[in-house]
Amino acid sequence: MPLVSLQTLLAQAVKGAYAVGYFEAWDSYSLEAVVEAAEAEQAPVILGFGCMMVAPRWLDAGGIEMLGCFGRAMAERVHIPVALILNEARTFEQAQRAVAAGFNTVMLDTSAWEWARAVEAVAQLVRFAHSHGAAVEGELGHLPDAVEDRIDKSSMMLTDPNQAAAFVHATGVDCLAVSIGNVHLLTTDVAPVNLAQLEKIHQRVSLPLVIHGGTSFPPDLVPAAIARGVAKFNVGTVLKQKFLEGLREAAGSLPPRANVHALLGSHDETDLMNAGKARMAAKVRELIRLYGASGRAAEFIK
Repeated sequence: MPLVSLQTLLAQAVKGAYAVGYFEAWDSYSLEAVVEAAEAEQAPVILGFGCMMVAPRWLDAGGIEMLGCFGRAMAERVHIPVALILNEARTFEQAQRAVAAGFNTVMLDTSAWEWARAVEAVAQLVRFAHSHGAAVEGELGHLPDAVEDRIDKSSMMLTDPNQAAAFVHATGVDCLAVSIGNVHLLTTDVAPVNLAQLEKIHQRVSLPLVIHGGTSFPPDLVPAAIARGVAKFNVGTVLKQKFLEGLREAAGSLPPRANVHALLGSHDETDLMNAGKARMAAKVRELIRLYGASGRAAEFIK
């Protein structure tokens, strides 16, 4: 089916009191894992790729356009509602190219930018994206990265509710990613999220809210977050972990001499990448159920 706008996906999620997952892919196998999981769950989903874990030189040498081709080809043959995002573009130009490449949602990572520069760039991106039928996700606040699963709280900047309202008004973004104690790259513990801060933001911002760092978001707090305006969770790190687990297990049982053509890129049962894909897809299905999105695809069929 054709791409669905991010605004439509998130509005339906808010109405139905669930959240849509953005499960970050990095190649055709990981993208297939997300699609197969969402189709099995009959759930709306946000497909896409992230810029922060990819070499800028590759992105700027045509990588964005290649990812756009992958994403559009996959999105247009599925039977569930999907949007397609280029997440955390490093520059305005990258986000602009993503829209031209067929992504119907873009996000520019301005979390470390000075206020005036961030507002100006995001507002400009919104004008450009909206004129081409694409949505823009904004972000306010700064998530720390976990290093060896230790949180460097010195870089954490929680989203200020009043600033959030001003940012949304000044830029015209379609949804807002917030910092409430959530953490990037944390894998062995849960993040110290602050639901009271989330509630304050929700009271000041009427747009759907977004949580990055979904790998370490406390599962038992997901319903409370949804009740406080969260309509989208971003998940990446744990998906690569699961994919790698599947690869390691499959590669560990290989005979000394093996048919490399069957093992790599064949898309047959013998393809090692399928083991990683299966492990990743199982995790995506688990998270879709956690977010309450299973079976919701039917709501988009008129």
